Amino acid sequence: MEGFRINKNKEHVKVIMEGLLRKNGHCPCKVQQTPENLCPCDEFVESKICHCDLWIKDDEPCGE
Repeated sequence: MEGFRINKNKEHVKVIMEGLLRKNGHCPCKVQQTPENLCPCDEFVESKICHCDLWIKDDEPCGE
């Protein structure tokens, strides 16, 4: 995803990845498991907002 990167906080990414596995690749922040909620979800692709903070802007600081 141009302009974005995976969060460098390994513990946070681990929790999100576990949620993705539990929900068969669907966003763990979303209740419904619909095609629109497959990661990266449509909301992120269209509005560039990742509520899980898995994807963050290149220039955004994060804990490591």
